[in-house]
Amino acid sequence: MKTRLVVSMAAFGLLAGSAFAQSSTVTGAAGGAVTGAVVGGPVGAAVGGVAGAIAGTAIDPPPEKVVTYVQEQPLPPSEAVVQDQIVVGRALPETVVVTPVPDNPTYAYAVVNHKRIIVQPKTRTVVRILE
Repeated sequence: MKTRLVVSMAAFGLLAGSAFAQSSTVTGAAGGAVTGAVVGGPVGAAVGGVAGAIAGTAIDPPPEKVVTYVQEQPLPPSEAVVQDQIVVGRALPETVVVTPVPDNPTYAYAVVNHKRIIVQPKTRTVVRILE
């Protein structure tokens, strides 16, 4: 019985690894549950699912229409320079001016350190960095 359980867990681990390899942006409850199950079994799946749902809803990538809009906007005459590293999931400093995306008010953008940054305007949280 124990041998079957170990073999089943190993097979599940390989399948989970394949899922992560195919999609580098596994987020939300599903991603947290898979990671939690691999690490901690059924209890880990439950805890990972809850944690993943919280993180996944906070940092979902913007729709492609928003990304295209931001990429097509002309660069401003002056852009913000920030000493801290800009990272997805962290808020932009209050000194950085963000511009709302007209067709999607849940997103705004700024140009910081020669990069276009898409943020959630209410929290100023970075959701994507465009190179």
